[in-house]
Amino acid sequence: MAKYILKEMAEGMADGHKTLYPKMQTYSLHDFETVIEHMHDYAGSLSKGTIKAVFDALVSVMGSWMPMGHNIKIDGLGVFSLSLGFDESSPSEKAELENADDNPKTKYKHVCIKGINFKPDSKLLQALNKEATFERGETDVQVPQKTKLSREERIARAKAIIAKNGFMTLYDYANATHQSRSVASKDLRQIVADPTSGITTRGTHSHKVWVAKNEDI
Repeated sequence: MAKYILKEMAEGMADGHKTLYPKMQTYSLHDFETVIEHMHDYAGSLSKGTIKAVFDALVSVMGSWMPMGHNIKIDGLGVFSLSLGFDESSPSEKAELENADDNPKTKYKHVCIKGINFKPDSKLLQALNKEATFERGETDVQVPQKTKLSREERIARAKAIIAKNGFMTLYDYANATHQSRSVASKDLRQIVADPTSGITTRGTHSHKVWVAKNEDI
């Protein structure tokens, strides 16, 4: 039987009202070889080599066709599609975007693949729900962690990390200031919005980091 925990949505993400949501507790990650082993046990007529070859072929087909604008649908599993974004991971590319002319053919040329969206097949969800039963793993509701550090202390710790590494990740900041990632993310947005903080961002999404706005930190 699977277990779940109740978590409270971070402040500012639920219109000011406390909102609870369940999150499943996971205990392991089944790697590729483990998945192949399970599939071989399920369909003994297929060798492990054949199963691996099918996966390799699927990855190859996705790699060839999805960048050309084709989504991939697998009956009983779901639909895979690409998620795009602007690539501002390097200072030169960011500067070029900011200084680009108004020609739409050149202004947004640094588009890249940020991730892959997956929409599960309704039949898969129905099958999973038939197999799944859940019980609450913890009696307490997990509330987003809030720091006891002042704003000045948090900024000082951020600057120390940036001075040491040249940049700071969200994980670095959340860990250094004893905040949950969601609360730390909101905190950093407010810090960056303050022109006197001396901290700005570079990159987007999973490539986003925080850096010094100038050379004084």
